[in-house]
Amino acid sequence: MNPFSSINTLLTDYLGPLGPLMAVGILGLLLILIALPTVMKRQRDRFLELKELQPDAGSGDKKRALRRTDKVDKLERFAQFLEPQKKDELSAAKLKMLRAGYTSKNAVRMFHAMQFLLGIMFLVLGLIYALIKSINGELTTSSMLMYALLPCAVGYYIPRYWVDKRVEKRKTEIIEGFPDALDMMLVCVEAGQSLDQSIIRVGRESRIGYPSLADEFDMIAQEVKAGKERISVLKDMAERVGVPDVASFVTTLVQSATFGTSVADALRVYSADMRDKRIMRAEEKANMLPTKLTLGTMLFTVPPLLIILIGPSVYGIATMLGNMRPGG
Repeated sequence: MNPFSSINTLLTDYLGPLGPLMAVGILGLLLILIALPTVMKRQRDRFLELKELQPDAGSGDKKRALRRTDKVDKLERFAQFLEPQKKDELSAAKLKMLRAGYTSKNAVRMFHAMQFLLGIMFLVLGLIYALIKSINGELTTSSMLMYALLPCAVGYYIPRYWVDKRVEKRKTEIIEGFPDALDMMLVCVEAGQSLDQSIIRVGRESRIGYPSLADEFDMIAQEVKAGKERISVLKDMAERVGVPDVASFVTTLVQSATFGTSVADALRVYSADMRDKRIMRAEEKANMLPTKLTLGTMLFTVPPLLIILIGPSVYGIATMLGNMRPGG
């Protein structure tokens, strides 16, 4: 005997037709109540306690009040629940957010908060839909669980799907705009500008066509102005972007700075290679186009053609067979 059917029958006998739905709602509420103490528990911040013990001036309080936002404070209460506790997992999550273009400090917390909120919201919608279905007719326990848990899973994975699409879109934009940016950088360097000035100029000029690439160049310029070493800044950019072309470009500049060769010569050779790779990618897409069109051609061209050519003959044969029948 199916255990779900026996449980469904038991709940229906004791609680009425809506017994299974009420049991699922009560179980979800109990799970939320059990998880609330863990979520609301906040670890002690020793640095914050030391800051509170120090005497602050009135101007300092005003500055801290301007810098503090309610949204960040509310999310910090749930940091233990919304952020991975392991350092490697947290670094990987921050890197993924950076590759998607979300550079704020609480991007990881916002991502997990959206997963939690959408999961709960879709779960409530699924329960409402299951309630409506149970009012109109009988609903089995397995169907009720499917109506309730499937939307919850969909809502939980929507933010992850959105971030993955953002990462792919941003990578594609950087790959498409990188050869033009290298050509512009080469022109700036050969015109007498330094590498830092050329990076600033390229970031400003490529803002309209490729904003993601412009953001990366602006970040490089700001980090160099802040006093960070150029080699480490370029390596951070290569890791942050996650594009092989950018990683090869960074390696070229690092080798040029290490061995003392001309930056203009390195840029000239590498920009020519990037142009060749862009032409090869375009040719690859052009060669793949006939293969992709084959299926569409077969689906939308062959059946209508067969209907036009064979349809009259089939109709004539059917009519002739109908006339040959007795009494036809």
